[in-house]
Amino acid sequence: MKIRKQEALDYHSKGRPGKIEVKSTKPFFTSRDLSLAYTPGVAEPCLEIKNNPDDIYKYTTKGNLVAVISNGTAVLGLGAIGPEAGKPVMEGKGVLFKRFADIDVFDLEVNTTDADEFIHTVELLEPTFGGINLEDIKAPECFKIEEELKKRMNIPVFHDDQHGTAIISCAALINAAEIARKKLEDLKMVIVGAGAAGIACAKLYVQAGVKKENIAMFDSRGHISKDRTDLNPYKQEFAGETKFDSLEEAMKGADVFVGLSKPNLVSKDMVRSMADNPIIFALANPDPEITYEDAISVRDDLIMATGRSDYPNQVNNVLGFPFIFRGALDVRAKAINEEMKMAAVKALANLAKEKVPEVVIRAYGNKEFSFGRDYIIPKPFDPRVLWKVAPAVAKAAIDSGVARETIDDWLDYEEKLKERLGYSQEVIRAMIHKAQRNPKKVVFPEGEEERIIRAAYDAAVHEQIAEPILLGDKKVIENMITNFGFDKNVFTVIEPEKDERLAKYADEFYQMRQRKGVTQREAMRLMKQPTYFGSMMVKNGDADTLLGGLTRHYPNTIRPALQCIGVKEDIGLVSGLYIVIVNRKVYFFADTTVNINPTSEDLAKIAISTADTVKEFDIEPRVAMLSFSNFGSVKHPEANKVKEAVEIVNKLRPDIILDGEMQADTAVVTDILKSEFPFSRLKTAANVLIFPDLNAGNIAYKLIERITDASVIGPILMGMKKPVHVLQRSATVNDIVNMTAIAVVDALKR
Repeated sequence: MKIRKQEALDYHSKGRPGKIEVKSTKPFFTSRDLSLAYTPGVAEPCLEIKNNPDDIYKYTTKGNLVAVISNGTAVLGLGAIGPEAGKPVMEGKGVLFKRFADIDVFDLEVNTTDADEFIHTVELLEPTFGGINLEDIKAPECFKIEEELKKRMNIPVFHDDQHGTAIISCAALINAAEIARKKLEDLKMVIVGAGAAGIACAKLYVQAGVKKENIAMFDSRGHISKDRTDLNPYKQEFAGETKFDSLEEAMKGADVFVGLSKPNLVSKDMVRSMADNPIIFALANPDPEITYEDAISVRDDLIMATGRSDYPNQVNNVLGFPFIFRGALDVRAKAINEEMKMAAVKALANLAKEKVPEVVIRAYGNKEFSFGRDYIIPKPFDPRVLWKVAPAVAKAAIDSGVARETIDDWLDYEEKLKERLGYSQEVIRAMIHKAQRNPKKVVFPEGEEERIIRAAYDAAVHEQIAEPILLGDKKVIENMITNFGFDKNVFTVIEPEKDERLAKYADEFYQMRQRKGVTQREAMRLMKQPTYFGSMMVKNGDADTLLGGLTRHYPNTIRPALQCIGVKEDIGLVSGLYIVIVNRKVYFFADTTVNINPTSEDLAKIAISTADTVKEFDIEPRVAMLSFSNFGSVKHPEANKVKEAVEIVNKLRPDIILDGEMQADTAVVTDILKSEFPFSRLKTAANVLIFPDLNAGNIAYKLIERITDASVIGPILMGMKKPVHVLQRSATVNDIVNMTAIAVVDALKR
């Protein structure tokens, strides 16, 4: 992607200069707030910390605050440009920490090139920070600085330029070797670049299983061999016994090339001379040691990675440092040790072998990925990296003895990590991107409504998820479309009374309902109503799904659909589901709209329908069957009804994680489940809540919608033979677009 100079300058300068700011996390509007935040209230936490220094993690930001510190001596390929010129990079690092792991950052640019002075300055900052990220410091000083600070400080110190590249590329190397069917201990490796990253990569590769004697390392003066007298102690560790006179000579028969140097060092002939199934990591940025195009033009058996996002297998440090620090901070680690780094390597390598979710596919232009030559490491925008790498690092910290805190419930920890990322907010976008793959015909019975027309236009043009069909007075609808300035060709407008299918639909409806009190005249009258006409369109395949109810009571929308389309035979029950997003958590409430007093069998059907629907959102359902009783604590027919429903589901669908009967707070508070009911199948808080009757479900979702800042989406109608969904009468244009996406995905699933 080409970035223009002015575009980059504008990005950093427009509006508030720079890329970061500090925001208060507590209310600060009244004099009382002032008294609590500052004097006299602030004295209380100060005294608590004085009496117990560890309480600094309880009362301040230290536990989630990292310092990104640099002296500007080796800035991002720009060299020694100084601390001031390096500040935009350090701010950018802070943005990455926050975006990918919800870690707060102060960037600190230190005006010294003296290693001892730098070390002393950073050492004095320990009371402020939970971790230190050293950045853009030239070698060999960076080695001394990190080593000394790790000895002197009791918090994690991590030089990302060294270890970040090493961790990501080591994960890629493990997978590349597996695909090439080569063992790490047998690899013949050439590394060009003996700075901070090169040395760190070599060390970590050796720790992973590569033999040191099989590594030929080059610096700007050539091969690092035993006969060299100009080597610092860090290079001496990788000095080879056999001397190579040139890079060309070393590359002959090599299995792996790792470049951490500068562009255009590797020729096509060098690539040709490598062993079968060669592995090439050309990581110089932005221009690699050999271009991707040149490398693949001479070898079709190679596995190649670069530092660029426009080629396969990007080795990007953002896959490492945010998540390594997240895991370290969450157990208050004293350091980031070798065990923690290797845990991150293995977690990344294993993640690349898992099925790639929708959220990643859509972030990369709807391109599919699967483990292989062009996908050996996860993508930087894969949200799963947070809850795969951070727990692995945290566990390694605990096991290796550098953690001050432990984590007992890893499932709960994973859920908390997802909340930090705001992953629950992605659920609707996931549905929109699924719908974009194959837009469907959506019929809107209330086609004369302004909100419907606007939402249908957005769904068709902006989101590209639907082909909208508007029912109503054709002249009225087309005039409104013109007045809004929309393209008429986007819509199909149908006036039921004048449509050629009216008689056919009416006769078909009469045949279905003649023994249920419907006459031929009544059938014709009903079929002129848009909701009946639209339902028959869906039944006959003239539309894929129907979305209505904006101006009608719920029963007046669902009744025509039930009469025209009917219920799935295997379920035999229609029920309603709402998505409730509150405090960055997503819940699914059912049944909230249809069944007034369901039986045990009905509740079981509702639970199964809901669990299967939730999976369509790429979320693993954890289902709680709600009651006023906790696992038999109250003997009452209503509680017994829920208990029996649990037994039915467990028998029919043991694959569903479901339990009950249980009270609502038990269902959503992990600590209650763990402490009071450790036998429960729910090991962490439920995200699917099945209410015992319509009273409870309807009251619950409406209260949450009105007295909290929750977002409520729905209702999603479950159990119909063909997809029909209902809008709330208060639905906004955005709500209608969201429900359109859900309806389209439902149609795709059928």
